Amino acid sequence: MPQRRSHVAPSAAQTELAAALAELRVSLDAPTEFPAAVLAEAEAAVAPEPDLDLRDIPFATLDPVGSRDLDQAFHLERRGSGYTVHYAIADVPSFVVAGGEIDAEARRRGQTLYAADGTIPLHPKVLSEGRASLLPDVDRPALVWTFSIDAAGSVEDFRLERALIRSRAQLDYATVQAALDRGEDGPAALLPEIGALRVEQEKLRGGASLNLPDEEVVRTPDGGYAIDRRHPLPVEEWNAHLSLMTGMAAASLMLDARIGILRTMPQPDEKSFDAFRHQTEALGRPWTSGRYGDYLRNLDRTDPMTLPVLEAAASLFRGAGYVTFDGTVPSDAEQAAIAAPYAHATAPLRRLVDRWSLSICLAASEGRDIPSWARESLSELPALMQESGQRASRLDSATINCVEAALITPLVGQTVDATVIEIRGERASVQLATPAVTASAPLPEGAAPGDVVRLRVLSADITRGEIEFAL
Repeated sequence: MPQRRSHVAPSAAQTELAAALAELRVSLDAPTEFPAAVLAEAEAAVAPEPDLDLRDIPFATLDPVGSRDLDQAFHLERRGSGYTVHYAIADVPSFVVAGGEIDAEARRRGQTLYAADGTIPLHPKVLSEGRASLLPDVDRPALVWTFSIDAAGSVEDFRLERALIRSRAQLDYATVQAALDRGEDGPAALLPEIGALRVEQEKLRGGASLNLPDEEVVRTPDGGYAIDRRHPLPVEEWNAHLSLMTGMAAASLMLDARIGILRTMPQPDEKSFDAFRHQTEALGRPWTSGRYGDYLRNLDRTDPMTLPVLEAAASLFRGAGYVTFDGTVPSDAEQAAIAAPYAHATAPLRRLVDRWSLSICLAASEGRDIPSWARESLSELPALMQESGQRASRLDSATINCVEAALITPLVGQTVDATVIEIRGERASVQLATPAVTASAPLPEGAAPGDVVRLRVLSADITRGEIEFAL
């Protein structure tokens, strides 16, 4: 699916949009600035130097272009018929004092928020984009996972160690994908090979990936806003499987230690499966047999009906949450889409819960007692992460709605073509081609998913993020 961009140029609508986005921050209690005490503690924060020195390993990072909060760095090498993967994670636990000012503010924020008019970070930037970030050509403390993988992509063994590392290159997805397509050598040369094997392991486990197109509001050079919609590059999926592998390893460490926090999701029930089958039949791409993960993986990404199918499949990926345990292993330990126990443990600069996961995993791997601060506050995490997740979801959806209303403003009173994506009672989710806007509209009689319908734009309220259509 090619990238599609719709642009809101500087204008009266853009001015109204900027005001709406600023007001959105206020309504969500999502301040960009940190209290003075938090900033002072961050300026003074220094992590102790690790005993283990792994600076001879040429790590590299792989992120969206321009990123500064670099949580992960990798190094891939062949090992006989298999592979060794070194996966370094920013050592945030060594910089944040439990019970301190940074800790308290991070618990209030929960996660980094990505707003259209700027990032709202979890930690002060002196840490998240500075001393704790795995930036290139500087020494950094890190929590390094080392995996031994066999020729089929299965993990034979792994270990976790605190070490001093030095990243050699900051890579971005588009550049790396282009280099891989040309067959060039480089730090990510083995990523397609290892990534494909890990995808195959997901199939064998019975896992499923949704891989919906990314939808992001971005600033443009002329000061306006744009919505970028694109399908993730293959290199992004391969890279994500390194993180998934690490999250599964973290879950196994915590389960063995009988203490930790898992990211869980229930298996869809038969009612959900039946509804999804009916939707695929209506879309002309019926799921008739096999596991739903295999069906989704085999969809043709160039088929215009794939997006409506993926939108419908989102109903199968609901109910994700966090489960904590101390002493007794939970009975609902599995993340159904991954088809294995899983933990968030690879993004501590941007997500609160990862600091607990990593601290518990490191103590367990070294045979030490679990830090008392982590054990005592463990039960608080699900509520903190749920609250921050809801805030992030509201910010994302409201931002998209406001920008889409601004995009539609010049078309008020005109007639437009739209493709029906999903039917919801007497209304439908529709996709306009130009501008690339997704909205709710009344459903013409007899219309089905995939049909193109004619709609009149009645109104567009930028402040409320609402668009009204008529047949």
